[in-house]
Amino acid sequence: MERDLVSAICAALPGAEWSDPFGGGHDAWKVGGKMFACIGVADTGVSVKTPDIETASLLIEMGAAIKAPYFHRSWVHVPWGTATEDEMRHRLETSYTLVRGGLTKKAQAALPTWPTERADSQAD
Repeated sequence: MERDLVSAICAALPGAEWSDPFGGGHDAWKVGGKMFACIGVADTGVSVKTPDIETASLLIEMGAAIKAPYFHRSWVHVPWGTATEDEMRHRLETSYTLVRGGLTKKAQAALPTWPTERADSQAD
């Protein structure tokens, strides 16, 4: 159930694409060719990017996540059953926004708009 929920949330994000870059049944969700969510073969949860190492440490300390194996310390692994649907959506959308924001301006411009970009352009 959780893997299907993550896939549904990720698939709805503008420009998000699924791949299995490591082979063997990984779900890697990418935007602009950069990964923002990954479910491993063991299917124990989803790994996502956080804004920084401090945020990742806080989530781990609170018990909302664990250290994401094989990823930078700014990534966390959210085990199945530890997050509500809204929390999971928030984690995935945050990771997506961070990764998307790190793309070149040209790569960002090639993607469909995202709510944070609409809000920025309306402020002008």
